[in-house]
Amino acid sequence: MTGWRLLLTRPAEDSAALAAFLAQEGIFSSSLPLLEMEPVSASATMREVIEHLDRYCAVIVVSKPAARIGLALIAPSWPQLPPMQWFSVGAATAQVLQEHGLQVSFPQQGDDSEALLAMAALHQAIARQDARVLILRGEGGREWLAERLRELGASVDYLEVYRRGLPSYAPGALPERISAERLNGLVVSSGQGFEHLQQLAGDSWPAFARLPLFVPSPRVAEMARAAGAQIVVDCRGASATALLTALRDTRPVF
Repeated sequence: MTGWRLLLTRPAEDSAALAAFLAQEGIFSSSLPLLEMEPVSASATMREVIEHLDRYCAVIVVSKPAARIGLALIAPSWPQLPPMQWFSVGAATAQVLQEHGLQVSFPQQGDDSEALLAMAALHQAIARQDARVLILRGEGGREWLAERLRELGASVDYLEVYRRGLPSYAPGALPERISAERLNGLVVSSGQGFEHLQQLAGDSWPAFARLPLFVPSPRVAEMARAAGAQIVVDCRGASATALLTALRDTRPVF
């Protein structure tokens, strides 16, 4: 395990937590956040959704920033949340919600929309007439989950509470970091994170595409392979333990 020297690309706070976890396992890592989350100002549409939160039978939260920022937006209008079922795409997001006293259902295997949609609890939650579901997320993103829920008869609304950006780095920052610290593995936590990795790599991408790339889901794995990544490891989850398991099953490239 000590042969790995990883580039972490999650938002700064998440990268710091992951780096500390990996250090305990004897794994070197270097953090270069490729996503930063900026809360959006509440629009009239957002305020209307929040004021009528009690019309939803289920709330799905897709990320930790969506959980933190969304709950902060909701709290002034709902000091006591109305009864509804809460779902998250993964365990890390569920933990944020649980810290606010919420009961949360989430997939035990996999951190993606496909795993969430396979849950019997979600199907039971929307198995009613006029079922309405609220998805807390950042601006944009996949429509797959909402489309599948609508096919099952539910009405779906979004509460988009943040936007994702690429932090500003000097030209060549990514190649220089990988070379200077002799990194031999790349870690991304989302499709947009991978897009930012490729963007920041620029002309060096073909060389970096030969490094093992650890991704959280089959969807991101497919994106990476289509872009030329040669060794793509699907961790089947975005948690630290999922990454650690994948690292143990993969041989470092020196």
